[in-house]
Amino acid sequence: MTAVGESPAATHDTSQIPAPEGSVIITVKLLRFNPEIDEEPHWESYDIPALPTDRVLNLLFTIKNYVDGTLSFRRSCAHGVCGSDAMQINGINRLACKVLVKDLLAKKGKPSVVTIAPIKGLPTMKDLYVDMEPFFEAYRAVKPYLIAYGNEPTRERIQSQADRDRFDDTTKCILCAACTSSCPVYWNDGSYFGPAAIVNAHRFVFDSRDEGAEERLDILNDAEGVWRCRTTFNCTDACPRGIQVTKAIQEVKRALLFRRV
Repeated sequence: MTAVGESPAATHDTSQIPAPEGSVIITVKLLRFNPEIDEEPHWESYDIPALPTDRVLNLLFTIKNYVDGTLSFRRSCAHGVCGSDAMQINGINRLACKVLVKDLLAKKGKPSVVTIAPIKGLPTMKDLYVDMEPFFEAYRAVKPYLIAYGNEPTRERIQSQADRDRFDDTTKCILCAACTSSCPVYWNDGSYFGPAAIVNAHRFVFDSRDEGAEERLDILNDAEGVWRCRTTFNCTDACPRGIQVTKAIQEVKRALLFRRV
């Protein structure tokens, strides 16, 4: 499954969907793929009623519940915390639960069209559902946990506010893969660790309580590590948590150059 079908998007009868008062008609174009019957992904179109306060995730549920129950996508908390529903919305990596319909409406009475496709760089298993294992393999490789040697302390490991602030930004990662799947280097070479893995390494490399910084820096100094970053800022723009991803990657690069954390 590599190419996208070029035929016009198939349309579906959506007349059975109830239209709440104040709703508008949204044309949702979905990139569909069923490995059991499709040779390549193809576009399908659905004209559905939606309230301006609905989220894109609501649009997907409307299609799944009223039109096609086979539509596949991930979701969990629906509040922008779990990171399950990352997808391309109008060509931009977003969380479906955080994007409001009112922000996607066309201006001056023009038809409103929302395109939804799976995130790039990871194998599509079905519809918007991608195989996250390559992403989590890179995440596990950077040892994203506290490493401490010697005897177990008899009290908590004390840390100043200044020490905490040093890595606070990168603790916000929810592993949604929006940043990694927005990276052109990752699209073209899946062996690159990717921004999310480096962000999670950063979180511990600069943690004053951790003693495994050198191990992680050696891992990230690999040919597929931080030096593959081309500083395009796609990752920073895509992050739904507002993490300064590119800045974190540059700080890891400097730590490698000067071996100072």
